[in-house]
Amino acid sequence: MSQKRERKVREFPHTFVILFLIIAIMTICTYIIPAGSYERVYSETADRTVVDPNSFQYVDPTPVSFFGFLNAIPEGMVEVADIMVFIFVVGGSFNIITQTGAMENGIKKLAYKLQGREKLIIPIMMFVFSLGGATFGMSEETIIFIPIGIALARALGYDAIVGMAMITFGAAIGFSAGFLNPFTVGVAQKIAELPTFSGMPLRIAVWVCMLVAVPLMILRYANKVKRDPEASYVRDLELAQKDSAVLAIEDTRLSGRDALVLLVVAAGLAVIVFGVMQFGWGVLDIASIFLCMGIVGGIVGGTGPNQMARDFIAGAKDIAMGAIIVGIARGILVVMSDGQILDTIVHALASVISGLPKAVAAEGMLVVQCVINFFIPSGSGQASTTMPIMTPLADIIGLTRQTAVLAFHFGDGFTNAIIPTHGTLCASLGIAGIPFNKWFKFALPVVAVELVICAVFMVIATAINYGPF
Repeated sequence: MSQKRERKVREFPHTFVILFLIIAIMTICTYIIPAGSYERVYSETADRTVVDPNSFQYVDPTPVSFFGFLNAIPEGMVEVADIMVFIFVVGGSFNIITQTGAMENGIKKLAYKLQGREKLIIPIMMFVFSLGGATFGMSEETIIFIPIGIALARALGYDAIVGMAMITFGAAIGFSAGFLNPFTVGVAQKIAELPTFSGMPLRIAVWVCMLVAVPLMILRYANKVKRDPEASYVRDLELAQKDSAVLAIEDTRLSGRDALVLLVVAAGLAVIVFGVMQFGWGVLDIASIFLCMGIVGGIVGGTGPNQMARDFIAGAKDIAMGAIIVGIARGILVVMSDGQILDTIVHALASVISGLPKAVAAEGMLVVQCVINFFIPSGSGQASTTMPIMTPLADIIGLTRQTAVLAFHFGDGFTNAIIPTHGTLCASLGIAGIPFNKWFKFALPVVAVELVICAVFMVIATAINYGPF
């Protein structure tokens, strides 16, 4: 009995508990931190509403009541309803496809072909997904690939963390280095009045460095797990899903139906990529295509209508936790906005930077953007909030505006892999079944190395007067 109690005491808090505590802390902060506000104005240059950097003023406090604290969670769910719907639809649709057996047979075939060359799959997958992150801001879209990555990783002798990491970190490298990311670099440069996608060579250099360092770290963990499965951070998860999730490595013959289902999946993903790049599709547009993909895939895979309905419900049920986490996490921002402390925090952080020497200020900008990213994990949303402040601040302290943009997209992107307020991360962990604390243990050293590389490039940017201005 005492051993059971000891294990219970040592148990890490559930993700729901962590987020609930953060909301509670932010609620208390609305009684401590002075309320403040920036005026929002429309910028023709950026074609969006941005913060007026000279308009900050303290306002009458609006502390969040106990009822407001409780209301923040359902209100947060309403605000991110589109993402929650996206997660449910993708989970249900993907399960229809999975239940045809085509994905499993395809992964078995691929794993068989890669025997003896397993190490290649991690850098290859990361390179492919990094291109998606760098060119069309691939972020939420990675959620649909998590089950595929995990199944492939397990078939090759790795664990769920490796499967999720090669997709999540792959896209994050491209998204955060951002040599052609329209949602971070594009928006930030518009606000800073810089030529769109200017300064690309340095960002490509960052991308290349990340594509060397991060895959090596993931490979190191993957090899350790392959040698000793007990070394896996999610060993209990692997044992629990051993019978249903680990694929045998064999030269499986793909049937005609399998080929058709895989063709439907490939065509659907190609349509999604085209729609995002050409028409700026959002999560609901992608969810619609994925629903169509699931139905068509089920039909060509020989699944009847009633069974497709049951498979959809089962898939949506399996990822319900991930969808709910997204809504709860949004409650943090709801409390901070209702209590009018978000702008105060941004203003205070900017004020600290303004008093630093030029070289230190560049690193300070990076740190500030990392901190703000916890509260505003949206890339374009963070750009609209912070860049109108950081742009004139860079002018004052003698940094180029391009350096300020660099600090923004570094700080906005790389820490997304470890912050519980990032909806895509929470949804991905929910789908993967990986506890946040286990993922954090793995991801923190990777993010730390990424930030060291970022800090080095901030020094380089300061030294070369990274421009054009």
